[in-house]
Amino acid sequence: MSDIAPIDADALCADYLENLTGLMRRILLEERDPTDRAAQRLADQIAADRLVHVYGPGGHSNLGSQEIFFRAGGLMHVSAILDEGTLLSNGALRSMAIERTPGYGKLVIADQRLGADDVLILVNAYGINAALIDAAIEAKRRGVFLIGVNSHEHAERSAKEHPARHPSKQNLHELVDIAIDCKVPIGDAIVTIEGMGEKIGAISTFANAFALNNLVIRTVAKLVERGIEPPVWRSGNAPGGDEANARFIASFADRVRKL
Repeated sequence: MSDIAPIDADALCADYLENLTGLMRRILLEERDPTDRAAQRLADQIAADRLVHVYGPGGHSNLGSQEIFFRAGGLMHVSAILDEGTLLSNGALRSMAIERTPGYGKLVIADQRLGADDVLILVNAYGINAALIDAAIEAKRRGVFLIGVNSHEHAERSAKEHPARHPSKQNLHELVDIAIDCKVPIGDAIVTIEGMGEKIGAISTFANAFALNNLVIRTVAKLVERGIEPPVWRSGNAPGGDEANARFIASFADRVRKL
């Protein structure tokens, strides 16, 4: 029989929840100003009936762009850039290799043909990979207004020689017009089990999703204050969902690539 003491998994899960909620509260309170400024810009964009693009170059960072795209309660003006290169569904190791490939992000942005009338949200908790930084540099060159969601601590504490880094060694929050800090600690995973070397329980997907949904909520609030009720997706699984969405789909089908 093993002589290892029983592990209180309930306590570990409770600590995980406490850390999650604590991080989200920090985002809510500490990132109020940049989130509000970003929401103002998004409200201007939607009031002018222009799209808001969102791109999460990186394996799990793609989940950030999917979180606010075609989502119940989400803005119909959001258009996700879901490039096949870094999607985990095409292979996890392949995804990691591509997100570390200099020049790749530039090609993705060029393919989207974004310009000076566009707003792009770049979401990547770590904020350093080559595809992400190239996407930011190329979008900036094209005059796109950039909003970044990443952990400033994670980016700044990641070694300059880290293999994921862009050759310029820049961090996302140094390049964007408005930076929202999602507060993810270095290493992402936060739960420690005594006797085990590696931490478990990643936090970045929750942090990105919470920061992005805060941005959506503030944007809608600003639009309603202006007397504008923006088109918002209703779940297709909810009563009347298909009918409610059908009223607007024709307005977006030719503009939102992944619709």
